[in-house]
Amino acid sequence: MSNLRARAAELDAADPLAGYRDRFVGSETELVYFDGNSLGRPLRATAERLSAFVAGDWGGRLIRGWDEQWYDAPLALGDEIGRICVGAAPGQVAVGESTTVWLYKLIYAGVAGQRARDPRRDEIVVAVDDFPTDRYLVEGIAADLGCRVVWLDAGTTAGVTGELLAPVLGDRTALVVLSHVTYRSGFMADGPGLTRQIQQAGALVLWDFSHSVGSVEVDLDGWGADLAAGCTYKYLNGGPGSPAFGYVAARHQGELRQPIQGWMGHANPFLMGPGYHPSDGMRRFLSGTPPITGMLGMRDMLALIDEVGMPAVRRKSVALTAFAAELTAALLPEVEIASPADPESRGGHITLRHPAMQAVNAALWQRDVLPDYRDPGGLRIGLSPLSTSFDELWRGMQAVREEFARVTG
Repeated sequence: MSNLRARAAELDAADPLAGYRDRFVGSETELVYFDGNSLGRPLRATAERLSAFVAGDWGGRLIRGWDEQWYDAPLALGDEIGRICVGAAPGQVAVGESTTVWLYKLIYAGVAGQRARDPRRDEIVVAVDDFPTDRYLVEGIAADLGCRVVWLDAGTTAGVTGELLAPVLGDRTALVVLSHVTYRSGFMADGPGLTRQIQQAGALVLWDFSHSVGSVEVDLDGWGADLAAGCTYKYLNGGPGSPAFGYVAARHQGELRQPIQGWMGHANPFLMGPGYHPSDGMRRFLSGTPPITGMLGMRDMLALIDEVGMPAVRRKSVALTAFAAELTAALLPEVEIASPADPESRGGHITLRHPAMQAVNAALWQRDVLPDYRDPGGLRIGLSPLSTSFDELWRGMQAVREEFARVTG
């Protein structure tokens, strides 16, 4: 065991990003945080930003803030996410509403647009083990539009591959909804390869980046992607319920009609006249009043990622999950790693599977070690690259070993 702790110390000493951990609230405590893939730690700078906003931008400028910066904030912040994290040129990403709402709007718009061009395209493809919201939305939209859902079964330890997808693509395929990194196993799909394969069949693809953005490198424009959405409270550290983002490739913006026609998507929202006339560009995909306060937290994390660079973030993420797998093999030989063995094929978390893990998770929370649990028997170890140290990972896995032995013992 001493050799493993020494290895953790060596990895921290060699880590060029180690110093950034001190910028996060709580990093000085003994608490072990293994759930950055669900809710990221806040940055210390964010506390200062929130306080300054209340006193200044909100308290001082009041309603003038809309003319001065807030009205443009969803698109300006979207462009920053596009530039720093997802490889999208300006004018293709917007922030506002929840991930569920963005997914609804983009799935509906994509399917309706496809059916308008070719009524035969009445199938929506989604994975059996995709995140529940994605599946529920697909089922509801398919019912509303008279479409058929085509289910892909990749199991709970992997994800969608080209071989799995090929048999279901055809003349009837309208849209394929895929998670880039699966929420359960951490499997990372072949973004450019699957995008190409789907488009060659005449279909559109919508990527869910909720477990990707800020953790793995993404190049939407380079992939030639169609649509995407993702949340900002995981690896972008925007805070509980911070607004999500949506991406619509510029070539689709003039032809797709989003189904939630709110005033912020109008060509002249303050005219408030009769009839809905959509704005040009990405603004047409906005709906309600932007949640300005909710956009504050992610700004500091975006600035930090911009400073560090996504390639460096990804290298640290790969090193963390590889060390987590090494610790699991040494400390928990009875436990299955229900994630891809190749670090390059997984995102920022790994899942440890055993029937005892629900009880283990509950016990860990009582001692300030915070992973999370997902059926069947999965303990997710989420490792946010800029706020997690190798020593923290070692200490947490030691605690997992101790509680696992107690629960199964």
